[in-house]
Amino acid sequence: MASNKRERELARLRAERQAARRAAAEAARRKRRNQVVAALAGLAVVAVVVVVGLTVGGDDDKDQLAQPSATPTASTPAGKCAYPEAGAPSKEVRGTPSADGPATKGPTPVTLTTNRGEIALTLDAAKAPCTVNSFTFLTAQKYFDGTQCHRLTTEGIYVLQCGDPSASGSGGPGYQFGDENLSAFGKPNATGQVIYPRGTVAMANAGPGTSGSQFFLVYKDSPLAPSYTPFGRITKGLELLDTVAKAGATPAGDGKPNQAVTLTTVKAG
Repeated sequence: MASNKRERELARLRAERQAARRAAAEAARRKRRNQVVAALAGLAVVAVVVVVGLTVGGDDDKDQLAQPSATPTASTPAGKCAYPEAGAPSKEVRGTPSADGPATKGPTPVTLTTNRGEIALTLDAAKAPCTVNSFTFLTAQKYFDGTQCHRLTTEGIYVLQCGDPSASGSGGPGYQFGDENLSAFGKPNATGQVIYPRGTVAMANAGPGTSGSQFFLVYKDSPLAPSYTPFGRITKGLELLDTVAKAGATPAGDGKPNQAVTLTTVKAG
């Protein structure tokens, strides 16, 4: 009898030890699972921060530089340009550009005379006719003259943004128009971006079909969603932009250029 009692006691102790080991193993598995979930959540937060950091434009409500969640669409009818009204102009604008597009369909030279020197552009009226049409229309009205380039980015993307007479980042000409030439730099990569190469001139916007007067000058290859109409190239003055970029921005990385850039005059032709 004593032997049977001893065996039952040993069996009970073995069962308790096995149960304890199983409970410890399950607790360890839960801990590892929670650590993985927390790590993945942390990566997701980092990813969101990176996207926001690289894509939020220089203004709150209007011409933002990047909107990767928006689907790029070319809303301009074939052969015609449309310029519907969109709020009050930041500077007087008489009428709207012609729906027939620019008179010249080929390369269009433009000179940005700034307080830092000259920046020469060649606009591509063949691939972005409605954009070039609007830009030269505003140039003829001296819309850009005496305005400041209000935004410089030096982290993630590398652009100087101009074209807002209010220098607030929210100004426009009182109309907007559709996107063009969005496939210029090839197919997007796995993150939905393409490279806008150094020297590109492109339109800022607040989503598909909302280009206005704000544009940006790319001084270093920049990864962006293909949502911003590229409509020209910088042919002179990139070294000027390099100097401005080296001086940085306030806030650092994305803000007002520390070396102010004023467009004294902007002339086409």
